[in-house]
Amino acid sequence: MHKHATMLGRRAFLKNGSLVLATVSASAMFARDLLAGEGDRVRFSLVTDLHHADKPALGSRYYRETLGKLAQAAAQFQQDKPSFVVELGDLIDAADSVDVELGYLARVNREFSAISPNRHYVLGNHCVDMLTKDEFLGSVGQQRSYYSFDQGGLHFVVLDSCFRADGEPYGRKNFQWTDANLPRHELQWLAADLTETPRKVVVFAHQRLDVTDHYSVKNAAEARAILEASGKVLAVFQGHSHQNDYQDIAGIHYCTLAAMIEGSGPDSSGYSTVDVQPSGAIRVTGFRRQKSYDWLA
Repeated sequence: MHKHATMLGRRAFLKNGSLVLATVSASAMFARDLLAGEGDRVRFSLVTDLHHADKPALGSRYYRETLGKLAQAAAQFQQDKPSFVVELGDLIDAADSVDVELGYLARVNREFSAISPNRHYVLGNHCVDMLTKDEFLGSVGQQRSYYSFDQGGLHFVVLDSCFRADGEPYGRKNFQWTDANLPRHELQWLAADLTETPRKVVVFAHQRLDVTDHYSVKNAAEARAILEASGKVLAVFQGHSHQNDYQDIAGIHYCTLAAMIEGSGPDSSGYSTVDVQPSGAIRVTGFRRQKSYDWLA
């Protein structure tokens, strides 16, 4: 089940610098844009924070229920027919050995990889608790931890914030999860990548870029400055803090998604399908605990 949130677009509030009473909902305006650009939209689906592991529940985390929840998401995505799917980090949970953690990864990725041949993995801190980045990426068949790609008329960026403040990459329990950073070389790459693309941009991340707390990337403000300076970024989708959250910062939508791991039972899950129109309007259709949003360009 999903609930659709109706939000008013920014253009409904301001006209020629004056406040205007909005009489049309963003949902209705988005529906108009949807009909106008149906053939040109880009659709993708998102999951985050699955924390799959074969171990007893701890607190609100029910590790052994992840596979069943993922199967439900897969059934929904089969109906939605996205162009690609993205896993926003923490696909697995910690294990006591490399072999066991690789086993967790192989099991959950067998189900995730069956959803779509076109898929992307964002590294989360739990993905490289015992594994190295190369071990994780090699197991899922992805060459790089941060990169960009084009789909339809859009440009997409995958970020990796699993670096310590000294630039050392996470791996083999060598980090504190609160010490998440985008290293200088990745920030330089990001700035150059955004400069080169002529397209509107959507960003995928694990650790949050919109807050200043233990869930955030420590140098998030520097990253946001790069995103804002480009004038091309529509939205950032992120996970890590396990709860729905949303902020509009300098015209960029920062959407934090609900974790699949939290709670027991099929309704205690979260996943979504996103439609982006050529205009830049975005609809997030959330399922289970994931909220839905309409954002106008």
